[in-house]
Amino acid sequence: MHEYTSTARVWGLTCPGFPEEVSRARRWTRDILRGSPLAEDAELIVSELSANAILHTASGQQSGSFHLALAVSSQVVALSVTDDGGTGTAPKTEHADQNATHGRGLGMVSAIAHRVVIHDSQAGHTVTAELFTSARPGGHPC
Repeated sequence: MHEYTSTARVWGLTCPGFPEEVSRARRWTRDILRGSPLAEDAELIVSELSANAILHTASGQQSGSFHLALAVSSQVVALSVTDDGGTGTAPKTEHADQNATHGRGLGMVSAIAHRVVIHDSQAGHTVTAELFTSARPGGHPC
């Protein structure tokens, strides 16, 4: 195989920052991954990351949006959500107490995914969660 070719397939979707768009993001993910054993985990991850973008960043403000990217290869399913920024701090896993109504989403994503990477830029933050299609050293099997 040539070093510049890839068998990965990539999809993208931009959604307005309305709460009802979270269900659209889930359906989109489910439709792309139909039949995959990773579909349910991917759907949950996209739901949490999309909701976080709307709740905690400028994506949820008037005329805000968030962007999803889904890459699928024989080794990994990578799900990325990019927000509109506006928070000044990068997303992070919090340790919410039992009675808290928020603060568990990114921790749950980190528990489901084999790897979570957060990139920040002047335009916003991108959270990428990777699900390996088979067990990798140091990772848990799907």
